[in-house]
Amino acid sequence: MSAFTESALIKKLSELNTSQQSIQTLSLWLIHHRKHHTVIVQTWQRELQNVPETKKLTFMYLANDVIQNSKKKGPEYGKEFSNVLPKVFAHIGDTCKSDKLMGSLGRILNIWQERGVYDAKTIADYRSRLHHEAASGAPTSGSGGAGNSNGNTTGNGSSKAQHSDSKHSKTEKSDKREKRKHEERPSKSKRMRTPHHTTSAAAAAAAEPAAAPEEENGHTPPYLPLGEPPEPEELIKALTNIENSASSDALVRERIAKLPPEISEISCITKLEDKDKAKVLARQVNEAVDLLNDYNARLAAEMEERTKLAAMLRDFQAEQKELLAQAEQRLDEHKKKLAKMLGLQKEIRDHLSNLPDLTQLPDVTGGLAPLPSAGDLFNTLH
Repeated sequence: MSAFTESALIKKLSELNTSQQSIQTLSLWLIHHRKHHTVIVQTWQRELQNVPETKKLTFMYLANDVIQNSKKKGPEYGKEFSNVLPKVFAHIGDTCKSDKLMGSLGRILNIWQERGVYDAKTIADYRSRLHHEAASGAPTSGSGGAGNSNGNTTGNGSSKAQHSDSKHSKTEKSDKREKRKHEERPSKSKRMRTPHHTTSAAAAAAAEPAAAPEEENGHTPPYLPLGEPPEPEELIKALTNIENSASSDALVRERIAKLPPEISEISCITKLEDKDKAKVLARQVNEAVDLLNDYNARLAAEMEERTKLAAMLRDFQAEQKELLAQAEQRLDEHKKKLAKMLGLQKEIRDHLSNLPDLTQLPDVTGGLAPLPSAGDLFNTLH
């Protein structure tokens, strides 16, 4: 994992794109350097205000991923982002007009509210800043007050009110359109009813981008993070429970297979000869109904558990892939360092091998008498 510098962060933000890999990779890097959360969030806010409208949503998806996936590590990012998000949503509301952008941001706010990322009052404040609900109401009432005091209503106040109503109506349509998209896929929502660590609606929302990809300006669809990955012990427990599920209950399945045909064939009723046999058949039918109802309920519970397990496996696999990518990146870095060290070692060996052998040098003293020692010099002076 590379060291953190503000210039490195700015470079990574400039290279950020809408793909899941790009957002997750940068998110993990930011979470790793969470001790610099104040500088990171301030830089993120500054860069978001300077990027074009099409990239502002990508910045918000990055913040969404960091906020949600850093909760296990600590609350630093959630608190720090809460300090700048009011200004960010107000900035987007002022500068962006895309219904698609507004709808996507509304979806993020819904997920934050459903997952308890921020409280309902905070979410409502973000939403009002995004759609200028409070700002649009103030000028209208001000104009109305001025009109009442002067005895008439100005045309400027009327036009502002109409503009506010028009914008609010457009926002409501966008929200309804997003809601209708969810309602048009009931089977998808039902399959995601019981995800781990999250509410049902939040998990369904998080799973939909991967399940129903759409083209967006030639790029992959914007990414919303998966649920929090499970712990290995939790995953093992869920797998063990599935092994003991209803579909594996051979005894009950054998009892159902051995039910007499008379209880399911209406034609057998005409063959009843007396009241006692009818009572016996009625008792068998009631017992079979109870058995089947109980087994069907167990199968329904098993389907929910399997759906939950599938979500857990998906999230666990995504986490392991990211950890593997990080490990491979570190391995590449260590390999480069090793190659560099081996190269230096070879250079040193080559240098040593080229040094002359002092034992092979000729005798340069030429048989001259040795130089006097310090003691000899001292005695000579005396």
